[in-house]
Amino acid sequence: MTDTPRYAIYYAPAPGSELDRFGAHLLGYDTSSGKELPFADGIEQMAPDWRELTQDPRKYGFHATLKAPMALADGKTEAELLAAGEAFASTPRPIPVIKPVVNSISGFLAIVPADLSAELARLAADCVREFDSFRTPLTPEDRARRNPAKLTPRQREYLDHWGYPYVMEEFRFHMTLTGRLPPERRETILPTLKRRFVTLEMTTLALDSIAVFRQDDAAARFRIIGRWPLAGDTR
Repeated sequence: MTDTPRYAIYYAPAPGSELDRFGAHLLGYDTSSGKELPFADGIEQMAPDWRELTQDPRKYGFHATLKAPMALADGKTEAELLAAGEAFASTPRPIPVIKPVVNSISGFLAIVPADLSAELARLAADCVREFDSFRTPLTPEDRARRNPAKLTPRQREYLDHWGYPYVMEEFRFHMTLTGRLPPERRETILPTLKRRFVTLEMTTLALDSIAVFRQDDAAARFRIIGRWPLAGDTR
């Protein structure tokens, strides 16, 4: 139903950090406060239709998906999900560290890892498994919206088992900066976003926290309602 809240487990940078401000001002939305933000200086001069180009990712806020949006299963509560998020974060585990770059992924422009990371893949898989008991099963309408005919057999298997096709070895970490763009727009916008990102001088990014996001209803934007640092493996 459209008035049913949805929740997601995301990686989001620390509020107020350089990376947080970079993504939030490109999307024009702050997931911590739920407020509109002015776009980054000069971005609308480069692309006058920037608001339209970022309409879809603005709804979700600046993040990387670890457990895709879900309505809560019968008998599960928001308080229980938040407690599970805190418990998950407190469990010692290796902290993934990536070299972040801006690139194209499936037609979107996003911050992605320059190289594969086994620790990152493990973190994402652990989130998929650990929080799955909170997920209400997909409805036939939900499944149809994923266009299963265009998925691979393995992706359809994951869709049916985990409610989302891009998990386990299909997982690709990305922090989305635009909606899907035609090739000619990607070619003109990608160099600008790369240059802007380089000014952050961010050679590494430690994915050292998780956050629970909530969407109040289908028309609402996602907001952070809980965020915890990962404990790290001290062994």
